Amino acid sequence: MAVQMYCVKCRQKRDAENAEAVTMKNGKPAMKGKCPVCGTGMYKIGAAS
Repeated sequence: MAVQMYCVKCRQKRDAENAEAVTMKNGKPAMKGKCPVCGTGMYKIGAAS
């Protein structure tokens, strides 16, 4: 599943690798993945699919 997230290291929106739905400590839904270029962890808050 390809989810577009913002990579703060590359400063560009990219399709995240292995995006998975997670729930943060405060109970809000989020998507978690890795940048395919630099490998930095990326999050998209409020987007649970």
